[in-house]
Amino acid sequence: MNKQTRGFTLIELIVVILILGILAAVAAPRFANLTGSARAAALNGLRAAVMSASTLANALQVASGLASGASVTIEGVAVTMTNAYPQATAGGIVAAVRFDATTFTASGTNPVNFLVTNATDTTQCVFTYGVATTTQPATISAITNANGC
Repeated sequence: MNKQTRGFTLIELIVVILILGILAAVAAPRFANLTGSARAAALNGLRAAVMSASTLANALQVASGLASGASVTIEGVAVTMTNAYPQATAGGIVAAVRFDATTFTASGTNPVNFLVTNATDTTQCVFTYGVATTTQPATISAITNANGC
């Protein structure tokens, strides 16, 4: 009566657990930084929305034949304009863009700073909207440092 049992030895189980532990130690830091990347991506999306809102407000004003400083109404909200683009104020570009105030903050006047509310370093995870001049459209800077989000 020779009985053979099949299964893993204790050594084999320890080796598998050791390999899984090493993989977890290497992979965990890579996934820990996804929060900052997500904040940077959300801010980049808001930056694109600000660019679009600025361009659309300009197009609406030009198509309506209004003077370059006349306000336009976008979805029932009056948007103050300067040199045919939304002003860099709360009544200008901030009124033209709809964004989640719990996630993003808009502060300042000429320029307006848009930043992620819960960013690790709010001086790094920010872009600015500057006023249009008579010769140049409104300026929208790149995100200062996406790694700082």
